[in-house]
Amino acid sequence: MLITVPEQLVATLPKYYGDRGRAWIADAPRVVAEHLDKWELTVDGPVMNGVVALVVPVQTADGPAALKLQIDDPDHPGEAAALRTWHGDGAVRLLREDPVAGTMLLERLDSGRDLLSLRDDVQAAQIIAELLVRLNAYKSPEGIRTLSEIAAGMLDFAPEAARKLADPAEAELIRGWAAAVGEVAGECGDQLLHWDLHFENVLAADRADWLAIDPKPLSGDPEFELLPALHNRWDEVLASGDPHRVVRRRFDAMVEVMGLDRERAVLWTLGRTLQNSLWTIEDGADRLESAQMLVAEAIRHRPL
Repeated sequence: MLITVPEQLVATLPKYYGDRGRAWIADAPRVVAEHLDKWELTVDGPVMNGVVALVVPVQTADGPAALKLQIDDPDHPGEAAALRTWHGDGAVRLLREDPVAGTMLLERLDSGRDLLSLRDDVQAAQIIAELLVRLNAYKSPEGIRTLSEIAAGMLDFAPEAARKLADPAEAELIRGWAAAVGEVAGECGDQLLHWDLHFENVLAADRADWLAIDPKPLSGDPEFELLPALHNRWDEVLASGDPHRVVRRRFDAMVEVMGLDRERAVLWTLGRTLQNSLWTIEDGADRLESAQMLVAEAIRHRPL
């Protein structure tokens, strides 16, 4: 059976990967058909996609599962290694993998219910924190990118990036965030991080209330995990009347649940605002995103 690649993925992959993305799209139906045959799977629903991944609901001899394909991304290696390490503890379970083809057979979760479905954003942030406690309890396996590598790269590029900004005040923010990273870069840690655990990367499941999906594995300090959960439902954050308070409530709730050192968590979260901003500048921007600046200001300044 040949599947049809969703239009969103057809548009997105060439944007990120150029001709390699177009070639992957053209070959994806063949790869899916090959694995349906090899692993004795039957398509069991409409094909889905993430930003760069293709997911096909399937039935196996043992029940429902999901076949996931994604393009090889050297910036985010090791998803299967992370899932093997967690073995279902707080995360979707890996059932089979083909590392050559870049395919994984995963436990089927409820793709229609993620943490965006919760009305209480602080509760959602706390659930993410509870999952991170479990995920970060594991030492990182060999071959996973390290936070020390990421931090060194940020510190190396930050001076040049600051010079590319049109507003001197924003350039000073980049230098300040880099200084924050410099304070903690000597102790980057070696725990297994998810690196991208936001509201939409947590799905409901049969064997647990919520499980994490789609890790971008990193070896490092759990304090580096918080920012993705602070960015979700951003329209609601801005419409609240006090966006700094909304961000700070999420941040403080996660710090409490995870038992983190708040000041260290502030420094590493400023590192995440730096990382996101450096990516934006690399893409040609000469202004910082307002969300990055708001988050940084919110977590640094606590009301008296």
